[in-house]
Amino acid sequence: MSADADANAFQTALALILGMDPVLLGIVALSLQVSLTAVLIASLLALPLGAALALWRFPGRSIVIVALNALMGLPPVVAGLAVYLLLSRAGPLGPLGLLFTPTAMVVAQVILILPIIAALTRQQIEELHGEYRDQLRSLGVSRPRMMPTLLWDARFSLITVILAGFGRASAEVGAVMIVGGNIDGVTRVMTTAIVLETSKGNLPLALGLGLVLLGLVLLVNAAAHLVGETAQRRLG
Repeated sequence: MSADADANAFQTALALILGMDPVLLGIVALSLQVSLTAVLIASLLALPLGAALALWRFPGRSIVIVALNALMGLPPVVAGLAVYLLLSRAGPLGPLGLLFTPTAMVVAQVILILPIIAALTRQQIEELHGEYRDQLRSLGVSRPRMMPTLLWDARFSLITVILAGFGRASAEVGAVMIVGGNIDGVTRVMTTAIVLETSKGNLPLALGLGLVLLGLVLLVNAAAHLVGETAQRRLG
């Protein structure tokens, strides 16, 4: 493709964004809906799980921690395949008819980001617990009561952890492609749409979605940096 064609595609992409193209907006809206839902569910499960692993000692705890750390690098296509087998017609949850729906995409993203949030939460809470263990014991605070206290005390660090999970979810393509099917108007999100439109030669829409996705990633990183700076100022 010539430089002029590239420039025209870029200009058209900017026009789509600035003109609030309905197709582009629909894809972006669905992407945010799926990723935010996945992050919310994963956080509700992973934060207490990570805190519990930090506070309690039990047989097999080391195995669970190693498994969580390993799952942080879980290949997305493997997660997508697992969810596909679970939700397919022959799978145990096949009768629910969730395959190739946004719900299936949420499930896949939860599987991908839950280990990240849980493992990093465990590290944060374990460090705080080591710092405040004697003080909490002298006050007679039980472990169940320690959990919300330490989670709240680590809130700034945990917000950064959650933002990291959101960044992973929003940039995911393999798993959501497998379980969502990239159906126009139903399960087409930014990453899968970029792959499809590029293969079709529709560079303006692919570039427009790419620019929005890049802006989203930059926004998430800026938010994480701001949270970290705020934590340092408040906690000294």
